[in-house]
Amino acid sequence: MAIPFRYIAKIGVYLLKQHLTGVRRYPLVLMMEPLFRCNLACAGCGKIDYPDHILNKRLSVEDALRSVDECGAPVVVVAGGEPLLHKDLPQIVEGIIARRKFAIVCTNALLLAKKIDLFKPSPYFTWSIHLDGDKEMHDHAVCQDGVYDRAVEAIKLAKSKGFRVTTNSTFFSDADPARVAKFLDATSALGVDGMTLSPGYAYERAPDQTHFLNRTRTKELFRAILRRGRGGKAWDFTQSSLFMNFLAGNVSYRCTPWGMPLRTVFGWQRPCYLLGEGYVPTFRKLMEETNWDSYGVGNYEKCADCMVHCGFEATAVADSVRRPWRAAAVALFGVRTEGPMAPDISLENQRPAEYVFDENVAKLSELREHEAQQRAQQRSTAA
Repeated sequence: MAIPFRYIAKIGVYLLKQHLTGVRRYPLVLMMEPLFRCNLACAGCGKIDYPDHILNKRLSVEDALRSVDECGAPVVVVAGGEPLLHKDLPQIVEGIIARRKFAIVCTNALLLAKKIDLFKPSPYFTWSIHLDGDKEMHDHAVCQDGVYDRAVEAIKLAKSKGFRVTTNSTFFSDADPARVAKFLDATSALGVDGMTLSPGYAYERAPDQTHFLNRTRTKELFRAILRRGRGGKAWDFTQSSLFMNFLAGNVSYRCTPWGMPLRTVFGWQRPCYLLGEGYVPTFRKLMEETNWDSYGVGNYEKCADCMVHCGFEATAVADSVRRPWRAAAVALFGVRTEGPMAPDISLENQRPAEYVFDENVAKLSELREHEAQQRAQQRSTAA
């Protein structure tokens, strides 16, 4: 696994502190979306179909860094939308690094050549460049030709300037394991510092609803991929070995939805990065007032097919702390890709899905517009 020792040591100390102090729920990674606007319109994305007055909203530098302090997680992943469209992104990244937090910027890389000199290499900073397979696969996934070639050129440019560069890839039901394995070989040959893989999750607002994976198909797909790379040992992943073991169906985990909390222009999203069923103004309210037991596989219909990193990576990392021999065995021998799979969680008692996203966003939008009008009136009165 291509995780630098600095990451392992710092996160290990953080995890140990939580366990020793008896903290039951704590964040591992802060997911931050300082804007929703993007310069692509991917069919599998449920993040960009907002009206312009919402797409034009931005988290300020002050709000972004206040959220970093409030959350306290050792890693901050800045995504979107496309974060390079945010004019204050360099200041946000500098603020994260100044706090000795690891800053990871997830980007489609279309603007990287133009913006890269606004950033400085640091052991606390990583570019995570989005690549959903080879040229044909990726360009199809992002619904635009030529994006793969520009992303590859951006990887080479960033590496030449001394940056740490990884890739993140999401695969859907139409992924071919042999082709994915060749893609991982080619990406490794680019000299990236690691790769992150995830199964596609069924965003309820995504334009394409036909190619999301169920749990059985996810396990079969990742077994078939990892089998072609010696149980994954042929490639460097910036993920827990136990998470990869989970994707291959060798262990059954319950998700840790608070492990990767999401801060957006609306506030803190409840309950997790993937499900938007309400927003609260503070991280404390998110942690203390969310009914966590009502979400997750076996608890909620929307979660039934989820095996995505933002829910299960934190579970796998916690398991590696409690049972380090498990992680060591997978690192040494690779992920098992043959034989029986672990029994899955029963869905018998899950509650039915509630479709409340549009209603919540409408209410938030009205509230924010009202607040903006009040501030404008106050400024007018003061003048």
